[in-house]
Amino acid sequence: MEDSKLTPTANEDLEGYLRACRAEVESALDAWLPTAPDSPALAVEAMRYSLFAGGKRLRPTLTLAAADTIAGPATADSRSLVLPAACAMEMIHTYSLIHDDLPAMDDDTLRRGRPTAHVVYGEGMAILAGDALLTEAFQVLTRWPRTDDPGVVGRKLRVAERMALAAGAAGMVGGQVLDLHAAGQISTPGTSTVADAQQLTAEELRRMHERKTGALMRAAAVAGAIMVGASDTEADAVDAYARELGLGFQIIDDILDVEGAADQLGKTAGKDAAAGKPTYPSMFGLEESRHMAAASIRQAQAHLETASLAGPLIPLAEWVLARTH
Repeated sequence: MEDSKLTPTANEDLEGYLRACRAEVESALDAWLPTAPDSPALAVEAMRYSLFAGGKRLRPTLTLAAADTIAGPATADSRSLVLPAACAMEMIHTYSLIHDDLPAMDDDTLRRGRPTAHVVYGEGMAILAGDALLTEAFQVLTRWPRTDDPGVVGRKLRVAERMALAAGAAGMVGGQVLDLHAAGQISTPGTSTVADAQQLTAEELRRMHERKTGALMRAAAVAGAIMVGASDTEADAVDAYARELGLGFQIIDDILDVEGAADQLGKTAGKDAAAGKPTYPSMFGLEESRHMAAASIRQAQAHLETASLAGPLIPLAEWVLARTH
């Protein structure tokens, strides 16, 4: 890979940096995804349909930005270490979106401005495409870069453990379970009766989103730090940053679901309110939700500043707060 063109401070071109990160990630994804005839052509097509549908690429950008924050301006060597982890994060995230859009989950027909995978390929193929992306993510992480260096292999294992924990029952899957339960979408065991929707407290809402949204963001950022050799203190600071960033991101997401338009968001607006799902605006109102998001972003940046870390993660937090889609 070529050296990254931009590693911005708060005063430099963040949008250019984001574009450069997206381009690096998409080039690597294109190179590392399965191809026919090794895999069935329809499976490859369905995986690529969702993976290359656009999107912010925030999670892999977090991975790259954390690496640049710890190790300084990107080099070919640092990128070869961190890009597999970044790509794995985007594959896991895309798998979660495919499954989240299914009729049994959020039943959405629009994602990233075009029909969702199950609308185009059917539910069975959409489930399999998501399964394949989740599994292939760990293949990409463990295979690239090819090395026998025990230090690098050890870092890969740490990142794999972190990713699996973030994506599984203690993380994203667990958060989705809490979300379905809160919305009254889970049947009572042993019957066909759907359990009543649950009223969440503010703390329960936070914990749900820490799992559903925050866990993967934390794993993405910490993966970048680990892969370039961060100290425990540095990795902990990046983790604390990403925890607050994930909360701020989710609050903004909830606000946009109320105020945004489908053509801007790339997905159906107003779905949460229509489904009766608990959100920050429904619990605290829009104005207080904005204050809470801003406070989370300030706290995220403070964690880095306390650890004397500066780099692209600082302005990236501001971008998350100001985003409109």
